[in-house]
Amino acid sequence: MKRRLTAGLLTTVMTVMAVSGCGNLSDSTGGKGEGYTIGIEQFAEHGSLDNCKEGFLAGLEEEGIVEGENLTVEYKNAASDMGTAGQISDSFVSNQVDLICAIATPSAQSAYNAAMDSGIPVVYTAVTDPVEAELADKDGVPAGEVTGTSDKLPVEEQLKMIRELLPDAKKLGIMYTTSEANSVSAIAEYEELSGEYGFELITKGISTTADVPLAADDLLSEVDCITNLTDNTVVASLPTILEKANEKKIPVFGSEIEQVKIGCLAAEGIDYIELGKQTGKMAAQILKGEKKASEMNYEIITEPGFYVNTKVAENLGIHISEELLNSAVESFDQIAAE
Repeated sequence: MKRRLTAGLLTTVMTVMAVSGCGNLSDSTGGKGEGYTIGIEQFAEHGSLDNCKEGFLAGLEEEGIVEGENLTVEYKNAASDMGTAGQISDSFVSNQVDLICAIATPSAQSAYNAAMDSGIPVVYTAVTDPVEAELADKDGVPAGEVTGTSDKLPVEEQLKMIRELLPDAKKLGIMYTTSEANSVSAIAEYEELSGEYGFELITKGISTTADVPLAADDLLSEVDCITNLTDNTVVASLPTILEKANEKKIPVFGSEIEQVKIGCLAAEGIDYIELGKQTGKMAAQILKGEKKASEMNYEIITEPGFYVNTKVAENLGIHISEELLNSAVESFDQIAAE
């Protein structure tokens, strides 16, 4: 029997506003073409999720499904709002799209809730823990016509890297959204492993973006460094956190390349464009009728990469060994504008 997910979706009726780079409900203005119609639902507007979308379309294109030729894309952004995510999902089902691509855990849960009785397959990406999100069972088998890719954090590799860069650090802080299943799952893994690397873990839970400034002040008063998750609400507010951390000379570690570009010291993370491409190729199989979503276990990228910002290290007075620097997939010597 199919069951509804309990993702804490709000039922608040909202005024749906078109977005043009500012983060509310938005339709793409891409070209129309005959063939497939898909809906892309993105939960928030920030670099890693944007990269997922870019990679997803590139993966489809590599399989011969090209926007403006044989593909029509309806793109909508929920601006980190669960009520808007629900409206987007319902609109895609009402429009009878051929497939929904859901980017990030809240959108994946919302899309599957809306589509589970419609026959419309959902393909997700940037979902840290599909099992915790009730999208798959413990063996990776889909809960229904839903599959995709996980951006599971390489927690142990991250802890090893932080310890190497900060040999004297004792207290490690994490801010997270208490309603995001992916963040709750990641916190549990950090709690299990942080002691092995000599860290006392300090966490601060938030509910909305408005909680971030005060939570950041509280956290920074207690820790030697901060590490980020792939938490959508927190990542969307990263510039605020970085500004406060820089004032106190406290290093902030990212969870992927885009966070390092804009001012995190370093990250052991994955390439979200590649993750999106992997997802696009899975979606292509479904659209072409080669496989059903329910026949495809979710997939992950197994090898993380080391990314570092040498300008941030210089500003913080942190030495990076030549060996570690040479192991970087990519390094940056400046801080990108937001």
